[in-house]
Amino acid sequence: MKLTILGGGGFRVPLVYGALLGDRAEGRVTHVVLHDVDAGRLRAIARVLAEQAAGVSDAPEVTATTDLDEALRGADFVFSAIRVGGLEGRAHDERVALAEGVLGQETVGAGGIAYGLRTVPVAVDIARRVARLAPDAWVINFTNPAGLVTEAMSRHLGDRVIGICDSPVGLGRRIARVLGARPREAWVDYVGLNHLGWVRGLRVAGRDELPRLLADPSLLGSFEEGRLFGTEWLRSLGAIPNEYLHYYYFNREAVHAYQEAKRTRGAFLRDQQARFYAGVADTAVPALDLWDRTRAEREATYMAENRETAGAGDREEEDLSGGYEDVALALMRAVARDERATLILNVRNRGTLSPLDAEAVIEVPCLVDASGAHPVSVDPLPGHAIGLVCAVKAVEREVLAAARSGSRETAVKAFALHPLVDSVNVARRLVDGYTAAHPGLAYLG
Repeated sequence: MKLTILGGGGFRVPLVYGALLGDRAEGRVTHVVLHDVDAGRLRAIARVLAEQAAGVSDAPEVTATTDLDEALRGADFVFSAIRVGGLEGRAHDERVALAEGVLGQETVGAGGIAYGLRTVPVAVDIARRVARLAPDAWVINFTNPAGLVTEAMSRHLGDRVIGICDSPVGLGRRIARVLGARPREAWVDYVGLNHLGWVRGLRVAGRDELPRLLADPSLLGSFEEGRLFGTEWLRSLGAIPNEYLHYYYFNREAVHAYQEAKRTRGAFLRDQQARFYAGVADTAVPALDLWDRTRAEREATYMAENRETAGAGDREEEDLSGGYEDVALALMRAVARDERATLILNVRNRGTLSPLDAEAVIEVPCLVDASGAHPVSVDPLPGHAIGLVCAVKAVEREVLAAARSGSRETAVKAFALHPLVDSVNVARRLVDGYTAAHPGLAYLG
């Protein structure tokens, strides 16, 4: 079975390959094709993968190419993890937004819109090529903003593109752990959009254990989201939000923390990864060891400004490991082998969440088998969540329309309608700033 990884020179690719090395069952991936526009990054990651595979019998064969069509032909699965504009683009997104006093995070607010406008045209081109060159392939999308990009690709691939994210998995795992339950035995009632969802229940043996957590302040404050949001706010919500909702619920504090930081997250990752790729270029340097050390630093500093603002402290050791590679492998297994699984995924709504139309991509538990991912019926969202979900989905639709039409006016509308952008004039300046900073946005007339 052939797996093509787009963005194959990306830093997190070894997480996926490492997960594949542990898969010994029939119908496993036997050939991995790495595709990237940067040949140097491809060589670096191929070195890491070769060291991972050392001594592993029947490790999947790895090849690398900068030719997209060659990479896609004959693929059974396509894993899309591209970053249009690179980390320099992300750093620009953050700076332009922060200069206007609004959030520049890569998936939330102005930064997420800019990244989406840059990425959607490329993702749509990929979707069209997959439909032509590998019509039977399943596309697993992790490219951010994951829900938006998955929806853009679904207009050409239908249900054969599925978005994944490790954030809901990590949240469910933490809640189960603090309740003394085994994560694999818990049903997580999670619903929303990518990076905009809530856990409303956690069932173990048919019993909802979340009320017990919400009723116990000491238990509620003992894990990351409890410290990040505060126990009083979580009890008011009656749910546990995805960590990215911190940017909404504590927006002023988050913006201030990012403005005061020495470097933005994008700038930190840009500089960190530049050192990594330069280091791996030296063949005398053990590539896997350098990757491991770089990854540990990356994970430990994740959302550091938010945790500092909330006084949440350092991340727990259990949360420093990867997660999305496990979701991706579980999804591939379920589809390729008809091994039924329940996973939280980004899929088309199909009437699951009543305020949104059938084609809207949402993030919910899905039953997965050989025919794909099928969203599970969920209870209605509370009013406060409906308002936020509908507002952000409306923004995503304007981003898709702007990417399709090249209309500057529509791009301004997308920024202006976002709950975290508080002025039409700010929206206009953001569009001006982003189009000046990014050649990839020159299509906005």
